[in-house]
Amino acid sequence: MSDSTNAHDGTEPHALGLSQRLNWLRAGVLGANDGIISVAAVVVGVAGTGAGVAPVLAAGTAALVGGAFSMAVGEYVSVSSQRDSEHALIAKEREELATMPEEELDELTSLYEARGISPATARQVAVELTAHDALRAHLEAEIGIDPDDVVSPWHAAVASAVAFLCGGILPFAVILLVPGQTKILATFLAVIAALALTGTESARIGGSSKRRGTLRNVLGGAIALAATFAIGALLGTTGAV
Repeated sequence: MSDSTNAHDGTEPHALGLSQRLNWLRAGVLGANDGIISVAAVVVGVAGTGAGVAPVLAAGTAALVGGAFSMAVGEYVSVSSQRDSEHALIAKEREELATMPEEELDELTSLYEARGISPATARQVAVELTAHDALRAHLEAEIGIDPDDVVSPWHAAVASAVAFLCGGILPFAVILLVPGQTKILATFLAVIAALALTGTESARIGGSSKRRGTLRNVLGGAIALAATFAIGALLGTTGAV
């Protein structure tokens, strides 16, 4: 009962917009991870052909800008679909409350009974919450939606694009600034370190094993870099580019 009645006194985590904060974090970590891997793969592949600074600069810039826009658009479309679904559910619940209030009150009572609350107490809780804010009570009990915490596609899109740029700029800067043949090795090492960081953070946010998440992230990135470098080197050796 206390969880239901105190959910909006400003002290509970979701009263502070937990859903949207987690959405930004998720988009940010994934965007940074994609930026690191995709930009690194492009610049390492081009550098593997033996190309000079100018082609690497051009390819890296295109990968950085194009990837950021791609991530932003993809995240916007995905979260917009989620937001539309949430708005549709809110509208449906509002209509049901207006057209069949008694049935909705009985439904809310049964939901609290299913949680182990006695019938009399469940009815009292349902009546009091309905009197306070019927729509909020039903949305939270039935489908777990906070009407004040609907996800924002714009926030997710911006977070994803900025994170992609922040992640992608690392391998781009390393391969441009480190001189000679060591630049490819330096880029590999920088990417592995960055992927270990984003893998650990992603696992922390998701509540999964940090070791498994980090290893999976680092291994995937290492394979991607090795593959693109090998292809670039092969093309450079055969004179195809």
